[in-house]
Amino acid sequence: MASSAPTSALRRLLDDHISRLSTDVEALLTTARDVARRELVEQLNSAARRMRQAADTEELVATLVDTTSGFAPGAAFLRLEEKVARGERIRGVPDENADRFAGLRIPLESAPALRGAAETREPLNAVATAREISPELVDAAAGSAETRIAIVPLLVRGATRGLLYAWGSPPIAAIELLCEIAAAVWTGIEPITVVSPAQQIVQIAGVEQKSRPTWESLPAEEQQIHLRAQRAARVEVAGLRLHESPAVQSGRTRGDVYGVLRAPIDEARARFREQFFVRCPSMVDYLHLELVRTLAHGDADLLGKDYPGPLV
Repeated sequence: MASSAPTSALRRLLDDHISRLSTDVEALLTTARDVARRELVEQLNSAARRMRQAADTEELVATLVDTTSGFAPGAAFLRLEEKVARGERIRGVPDENADRFAGLRIPLESAPALRGAAETREPLNAVATAREISPELVDAAAGSAETRIAIVPLLVRGATRGLLYAWGSPPIAAIELLCEIAAAVWTGIEPITVVSPAQQIVQIAGVEQKSRPTWESLPAEEQQIHLRAQRAARVEVAGLRLHESPAVQSGRTRGDVYGVLRAPIDEARARFREQFFVRCPSMVDYLHLELVRTLAHGDADLLGKDYPGPLV
């Protein structure tokens, strides 16, 4: 019985220390998660700033691959030409592999994973095997064989322009966001077909084309307002995609993007109306087009039954 008291005291002392240690560990983990979250947001913001500064699509692709390599051991971009994926930019491999990659011409029919991402226009997780992505890509992307990969399509105006390929179990949600930012910037870099705004006026307003002005008939100053409105809409929606990513994903899943993001979308619509519709009688609701294209993946129904539709 004499030894039971010291034993009990020792047990209480150990329990006390373990309890305090557990509390300290939990606090450290919480702090680490907060720090990691802030660092991730800053990393994405930095990537968005760099991509907005791109002068052409080649510089944009280079920036996209460089920023993606910050989330994965390596990354590459394959530009789509007809039904062929052409190697354009790669990071995270030796120079000789980069040279081989630049010469790649991979028929999509020989690479099911690449073809699947291109045709479905949805991000894809896969294993980097020769059967899935072609022997040539496995050989060029050193260290990627038999590892987890992410393939994310770059969608510009509804068309798949290329595939972002990253290996080493990359965070696909972050890479998808980078691609959507790049797509928004891409649309601002590419020359805009002059007939496009007039066509969009007809599509949105639901009136006959003969009752609407043609693009060529608009004064130069009014054309510039249209171009500024297009850019503003892309930036507005890219910002929503960047800062409200979980809500966007939830809205798509529920088929109610507007219901989930009602407040920021209403604020964006009010700004767009004030900045552009008041000043330009021929204005198109480019914000609506970007909401459908970027947040709803081209399917207006995903915005939800309560979405008020384009501004008129």
